[in-house]
Amino acid sequence: MGNLNAKLEDYALKCDEVYLSKQLSGLVEEAKELIEQIKPQELYSIADNTILIDVREPEEFASGYISGHLVLTIPRGKLEFMAIDKIAKIHGQDAKIVTYCLKGPRGLLAAYQLHKLGFTNVKNLDGGILEWLKEGNTIHSYLGELTLA
Repeated sequence: MGNLNAKLEDYALKCDEVYLSKQLSGLVEEAKELIEQIKPQELYSIADNTILIDVREPEEFASGYISGHLVLTIPRGKLEFMAIDKIAKIHGQDAKIVTYCLKGPRGLLAAYQLHKLGFTNVKNLDGGILEWLKEGNTIHSYLGELTLA
């Protein structure tokens, strides 16, 4: 499990470099003003019909995902193109949605974009899957249930 921790932390450090861009930081702040962010423990009380959208890349999703009633993996770069077919046509634009990524910003930007596309009930998991794991929760993969410890 230590290897997974090291890989996640290394990837997280690389993600931090993105914050060097003032424009991106401004966009993230704009999204924070419009999109409700929920804490990991709040995921336990969300409705069964809430859609969890993992916006990480497929190889990241394969390393483990947050289990839920309905989990979709839609990479951030494909979200706008897949949102209508995978979400709106099946669940409607009023569907309850929680987005997440590794650390939070991609999920937040995805939720913001869904909001701009007309989805009315979108939230983001604050801190992403790393915060979820830090609070002692598990993720699921083909290896089974995984934790940080």
